[in-house]
Amino acid sequence: MEEKKPSKLSEIRATAFDAVEIIRQIGTPGVLESLTNVKETASKLNEIIQGLQTPEMVKNIENFRIISENINDTATKMQNIARDLKETGVINKTTSLIDSAKKKIDSFDNGENGISGKDIHNVIVSTQEMFSSIKGLVNEITETVSSSKKSDTITNVQETIRGASEIYKTVASSV
Repeated sequence: MEEKKPSKLSEIRATAFDAVEIIRQIGTPGVLESLTNVKETASKLNEIIQGLQTPEMVKNIENFRIISENINDTATKMQNIARDLKETGVINKTTSLIDSAKKKIDSFDNGENGISGKDIHNVIVSTQEMFSSIKGLVNEITETVSSSKKSDTITNVQETIRGASEIYKTVASSV
């Protein structure tokens, strides 16, 4: 059996019929409404893109980048301080001093063999060493915070917040 090939004329007729049907469908209220929604969405996206390209927003984005870098630098410095404290043994010494002081204080409650002047002296010396170690730690942290403040992180955050607020007001008033 030989299969009958459709003629070119019938193919053109079918294509034209399909095109007419598509045009009819485009004219329906549902499709027109959808196209209107797409147009409105594209318009709003265009406004947002234009808002992102304003000098204020570009500066805000740059401020966010700087803030991120400063936070990363601060985190690295804090990690280095913690590593240095571990390497120098300050944390271990402080822990052992606290444990020693706690044992001495607990011995007051137990009343075991009484407490001698030497025991009290050892507690005082241990406590002084502990506070000296803590003071060193506080000084390191203070230096880190001070260097972070010098990097204008706080100023950049404030400028970014102001810029974001202005953009929000602009977008809110245009919608």
